[in-house]
Amino acid sequence: MSLQNRVTPFGDILAIEQRGLFTGNRGIIHDPATKTLLARRWTSKAWIVCACEYKGQRRTVMGVRSWTELFFLDEAVALAAGHRPCFFCRRQEAERFRACWAAESGKAPPRASEMDTVLHRERLEGGRKRLHPIPAPLAALPDGTVVSVGAEAFTLRAGLAHRWTREGYAPAQRLQQADRLVTPPSTLRALRVGYRPVLHPSIA
Repeated sequence: MSLQNRVTPFGDILAIEQRGLFTGNRGIIHDPATKTLLARRWTSKAWIVCACEYKGQRRTVMGVRSWTELFFLDEAVALAAGHRPCFFCRRQEAERFRACWAAESGKAPPRASEMDTVLHRERLEGGRKRLHPIPAPLAALPDGTVVSVGAEAFTLRAGLAHRWTREGYAPAQRLQQADRLVTPPSTLRALRVGYRPVLHPSIA
């Protein structure tokens, strides 16, 4: 049986067999004895996106009382859920994300904790995923942006929309309109400036 550790674009954590490109965490939110989630879905504001393997090191998933290994289909999904690149195992990507964040604001590059504070405010509302107004026509949104239509999430790329499913991305389609922005606004601005998230091969 699959462990409950796959993250949707809306930030929910499911027990599905979907294989993802990235791991990450929100602190310790599991019981290693049973390998099940605790009631809380985060214990830290530092929600990060990590490489599945780093310098040959591999972790036993939910094996010890350390950070809880979560998995994402791709980086667009992780960013939409409210995570950011890790400064330890993905230093180059994290620095590029921070530079794009700063370029959009015109201010000095923020500390990781400062980005975490902003993202925490943008990703949650009353303990649930916070959705935002879409600030521009869909065609003007950068690749990797995630929007919602009803209860469905779509990752945008090259003018097409790819619906997230439990199995992966569905075939591409054109959206005339969408309801809400799933990607946090600050992350969207970093995408607009030039941060390019790693997308699942099924999109290409």
